[in-house]
Amino acid sequence: MDDRSAAPEKRLSNRHLEMLPNAMSGPSFDRHTVTPGIVHLGLGAFHRAHQAAIIDRCLSSGETDWGIIGASLRSPATRDALDPQDGLYTLAVVDGSGERLTVIGALLRSLVAPEDPAALIACLADPRIRIVTLTVTEKAYLRAASGGLDLDHPDIVHDLAAPESPRTIYGFLTAAIARRQAADIAPFTLLSCDNLPENGKTLKRLLVAFATRRDAALGRFVDSAIAFPSSMVDRIVPATTDADRDRISARLGLQDAWPVTTEPFLQWVIEDNFTAGRPQWERFGVEMVAHVAPFEEMKLRLLNGAHSAIAYLGLLAGHATVSEAFADPLIRRFVSRLWAEAIPSLPSDAGLDPAAYVASLTERFDNPALKHRTAQIANDGSQKLPQRIIAVALARLAAGGSADHLALVPAAWLAAAKARNAGLPAAGFTDPLDEVLAEIFDGAGSSRDKVEAAIEAAGFAAGDRNRARLVDSIAAHYETLLQHGVTMTLEKVLA
Repeated sequence: MDDRSAAPEKRLSNRHLEMLPNAMSGPSFDRHTVTPGIVHLGLGAFHRAHQAAIIDRCLSSGETDWGIIGASLRSPATRDALDPQDGLYTLAVVDGSGERLTVIGALLRSLVAPEDPAALIACLADPRIRIVTLTVTEKAYLRAASGGLDLDHPDIVHDLAAPESPRTIYGFLTAAIARRQAADIAPFTLLSCDNLPENGKTLKRLLVAFATRRDAALGRFVDSAIAFPSSMVDRIVPATTDADRDRISARLGLQDAWPVTTEPFLQWVIEDNFTAGRPQWERFGVEMVAHVAPFEEMKLRLLNGAHSAIAYLGLLAGHATVSEAFADPLIRRFVSRLWAEAIPSLPSDAGLDPAAYVASLTERFDNPALKHRTAQIANDGSQKLPQRIIAVALARLAAGGSADHLALVPAAWLAAAKARNAGLPAAGFTDPLDEVLAEIFDGAGSSRDKVEAAIEAAGFAAGDRNRARLVDSIAAHYETLLQHGVTMTLEKVLA
């Protein structure tokens, strides 16, 4: 029998909250008294499982002027699912002991930027908005190979020519800042929550470049008046499946079209630099610090680096989820060696505890209840690997150490990309360089030539004096993967 035939008839919404089972937790605040204080750009599952969940707790504590207006920059899917639910959705926290459900009420309204750019600009210019948070992924920052803003990108060109109908985060933010400045409205704080090194500084540098190109005086204002605290976020949030929707809706007794599942672990480290106030996040476990960089480096190099390794090696070995791949003894041992290679690159005087952090990662990767797909993590490797793996490998080589395990990760990325549509189990990831990589794989030349071309196209290690050594190591692993497969490659590396 199809479980969906027994799906609840009524939809999760404000008027049906009283129907929640007694064991289910819903908003403990009156949503009608909440006013918006935050606009979030990039309304995806991660935000709803991380920042919005913490803001929900702030609202419950009485800070009711920090409601969230979310904006999707591309797809209307989230808006279409949540509007009939008055922005409500279920957060499911899962581990080996079971699943705990909470209905989150922090999201007041959802916008779709391409459908109505003016509406998003108006929200950003609202005097009540004091913080703009972002989870837009690395791609949306539109960086050139040099790391600066890609002024030749078609969307950047468009936004500079048509500032009232923007497409990019820079176009929207600059239009709103200009409008607020003209109306003498206090500037908001821009809080990036993306996995970028020094994400606040990166966003500031790129936004100042865009605003300056539009108007020099506006660029100076952005540079001097807007706060850009860096932050580090950490929580594993797998893609929601139909099985998740069916199971959670059945437990709620109400249809929820867009729940999110996640793990118990949650970390948020933020530099305490805000121009117009902020919620009391520290009451709910957020770490407010002077400098986030050391925590950021540890997360990027130990969690995200290991995730990329597990994703590409797991795909090549036929493993569909992180827990399944991490249960593979060869992959598990490799990740342990990868950590041992990466830890010496971390600062030793910043109060970090890599051993405890790695122990927590081991527990998280072992969580069988969290169906974190390797193909999901494998997306956009050319954008993620520079900060997760390449920078660490170059630091190791510069210090006279070995980067052999680190070099296997980009080799596995290339091998997995090449193997798609050619028998690779659980395939389905994409990369901005897919067309370029396909031409490289189909072209003439040795494996070393193709690795060199791919590294060049991705901009990995450009100008670094250890680049040739790193490419040699990546090429050797890539050739072994092609000739002997992932199992023999791991056995050789671990021997």
